[in-house]
Amino acid sequence: MKDFSDFFRNPRVWDREIVAVGGDLSPERLLYAYKNGIFPWSDQPILWYCLDPRGIFDLEKLHISKRVRRKINQGRYKITFNRAFEQVMRCCAYRPEEETWITDLFIRGYTEFHRLGHAHSIEVWDENGVLGGGVYGIAIGNFFAGESMFSFVPDFGKIGLYHLFEVLKKDGFTLFDTQQLNIVTLGLGAYQISKNEYLRRLESAVASGKKWSPPRSIP
Repeated sequence: MKDFSDFFRNPRVWDREIVAVGGDLSPERLLYAYKNGIFPWSDQPILWYCLDPRGIFDLEKLHISKRVRRKINQGRYKITFNRAFEQVMRCCAYRPEEETWITDLFIRGYTEFHRLGHAHSIEVWDENGVLGGGVYGIAIGNFFAGESMFSFVPDFGKIGLYHLFEVLKKDGFTLFDTQQLNIVTLGLGAYQISKNEYLRRLESAVASGKKWSPPRSIP
């Protein structure tokens, strides 16, 4: 792995949340960043963050409402992995009434990261084969960073997250990063830990070095 220690401040000793400014979204830089608890959050220029505190999920404690669980049990949808990565990113970016941090620069960078096997998507298709929801994120070892989620059909994003969690648990993942809490992730059970605790868990989670190969679909 290429060394970017001269570009990024070391978040273990740097006491500010922005650890670098500028650079690009090359796969090598992204891989180094995520392995060290750092992620990009805007462009013009790119700002790189390591938040304190940090939002995470316990994979065993996703809060699913009765309404969503009823839809899961009905199964009127199809789940796939990595079938439409760029489309999922563009759907996550679609916010007509507000600006989005998922710019074309991010879409190009993360689509290349996906091509190399580090970024993944989960898609939820309705009964007519139309993409209604999805999630995308980064997998390194036993670590997954959830980047964004969308629902064009009510609750389809949450349904996708539920199935993603089930597969991650089966495959031995130990850390799910949600970066910063918001009203949606709070309602789903996300919580905060200190940066130092997060970095400790991250170091353990990425140590296996495995490259994740999710199933193509869930029956």
